[in-house]
Amino acid sequence: MWNPIASAPSGRDLELAVIDNDGVHALVFPCEKAPVGWKNVATGARVDIRPTHWRVWNPEEHQLGFLQNPH
Repeated sequence: MWNPIASAPSGRDLELAVIDNDGVHALVFPCEKAPVGWKNVATGARVDIRPTHWRVWNPEEHQLGFLQNPH
């Protein structure tokens, strides 16, 4: 279930998304709320995105998706 971005917690691995008229556009890597903006959990690099929604990152779900659709 997606949550409004205003309620995103700090210190957690999160899946970020922009939800618009075309549907859900989710990032394929976990992010963390930084003091200013967002960062990629794996690299620590700043992510230039203005997400609208978040949910807790589930690594098992993403690994399974990769195995089912390796393209």
